[in-house]
Amino acid sequence: MPFARHLPFTAALLAASLLALTGCADTGSAAGAPDGGARAVTLDNCGTKVRVPHAPRRAVALDQGSAEIMLSLGLADRMVGTATWTDPVLKGLEKANAKVPRLADRYPSFEKVLDSEPDFAAASFTYTLGKGGVAPREQFEELGVPTYLSPTDCAGKDNSGDGDGVRTSALGMDTVYGEIRDLARIFDVQARGEKLVAELKSRVRKATSGLDAPDVSLLYWFANSDSPYMAGCCGAPGIITKEIGARNVFDDTREEWPQINWETVADRDPDVLVIGDLTRRSQSAESAAQKIRFLESDPVTKNMTAVREKRYVLLSGQAMNPTIRTVDGVEKVAAALRTYGLTK
Repeated sequence: MPFARHLPFTAALLAASLLALTGCADTGSAAGAPDGGARAVTLDNCGTKVRVPHAPRRAVALDQGSAEIMLSLGLADRMVGTATWTDPVLKGLEKANAKVPRLADRYPSFEKVLDSEPDFAAASFTYTLGKGGVAPREQFEELGVPTYLSPTDCAGKDNSGDGDGVRTSALGMDTVYGEIRDLARIFDVQARGEKLVAELKSRVRKATSGLDAPDVSLLYWFANSDSPYMAGCCGAPGIITKEIGARNVFDDTREEWPQINWETVADRDPDVLVIGDLTRRSQSAESAAQKIRFLESDPVTKNMTAVREKRYVLLSGQAMNPTIRTVDGVEKVAAALRTYGLTK
């Protein structure tokens, strides 16, 4: 869900930042790059032609998903900031993450980002690099800062409405793998990218091997108990559902996270509830514990099959977003279905 926060920037700070960035651009080859050379990378990214003149040395990751890919690629020493966190950092990345300043838990102001003198900015969501987020891509690029937007939020997706977008085609893990490869190419660490992709593919194969669950119905609840955000057919929950061979009870909507009333949810009566266990505090019922308390006390939901049987799967918010953690989602949902005896 977008964290709406937009702060105006001052002309004086903009000018000072431009001078700082111009100075950075003249420093020569990419220090610390494995292949040692300064070489430009040009790619088409979500309808924008992006040219990165050298492997970034002062990168910012404006969403947690982008940050965790960079950290997984061993790029902490070339990062000067992260922002917009839903969950604690992915296990195993704590030490690397501690080396990188956190600009904000939610959206930082454009000024705050510029203070870090970035030479590259990456984001997971169109909203982050748009009006109301940190700043539109054009504002970064006017200052000579190339930007990269995750293709998971633009490929086969319409973000023109007021919600979280509508999928015109189903998302697949190949798009996540493509993002990893793009960032690895930009930072000139292609071998690391291929290794990470291979590891993720292996985990998916292992988690789903021999799994047969065509008759199992799932519901994914991200946040909010008043007007709950449930997963539509074709985003990250769609990847999880397809990989394990089950069915999403709201596979008839292409909205990314439609808000659906509880009467409709109870009527669909899923076999298993996949629940977002978030640590942020921006909406009602963010943590899994809060969600479960609501489900087991509300008169509309307490008699649902999954609630009566306590068939819950707890996932981080990032596992329910199209990120490297979607693989965690595949593993945990697959394991839960086996535990609950719902597979053939």
